[in-house]
Amino acid sequence: MNSTHRFIRIALTAALAASLHAQAADLTKQEPVTVTLKLGTVDGQHRFTPDSLTLEAGKLYKLRLENTGSQPYYFGSAGLADMVYTRKVVALDAAGKVVAEIYGPIRRLEISAGHTAEWWFLPVRTGVFDDVISTKKLADGGMRATIEVK
Repeated sequence: MNSTHRFIRIALTAALAASLHAQAADLTKQEPVTVTLKLGTVDGQHRFTPDSLTLEAGKLYKLRLENTGSQPYYFGSAGLADMVYTRKVVALDAAGKVVAEIYGPIRRLEISAGHTAEWWFLPVRTGVFDDVISTKKLADGGMRATIEVK
C-alpha cells in the first residue's frame, strides 16, 4: 500500500470514529431500532428465534429478549458485548411494566420464563459474533445464534 492510500485509509477511519463518537455522545437524539430475539419456545424447544441478526454500526438498538419458553434462559455474547456501547438494560415484568433499569457494561442476561429484557446499545465495531448462547450445555444442543454488525 503506498503512502497516499495509507493516508486516505487513516483519514476515513478517523472520520468514521469521530462520527460514531458524536452519535454515542448523545444517544437521546437517536430513536432506537427495535429488534426482537425470542428465547425458547412454548412447546419446550431450546432455541433462539431468529437464530441470526444483522445490525449496523453507529445505530442505536433496543434488543428485546423475550423468553417465550417455560424455563429461565440466559443471553450472552462476549464478542458482541466487547463491540458495543451499552446505554442501558430495561427489565420488564410479564405485563410489560418496567421493573428495573441497569446501566454500565453488560456481558450476560438471565430472563425468567414469560418475561422480557431490553438491551439498548450502540455497536461501535463491525464483526460476526457467532458466540450467542444461553448456556454451554444448551449451545451444545443447538441453542446458538449469530449476530453480524456491518
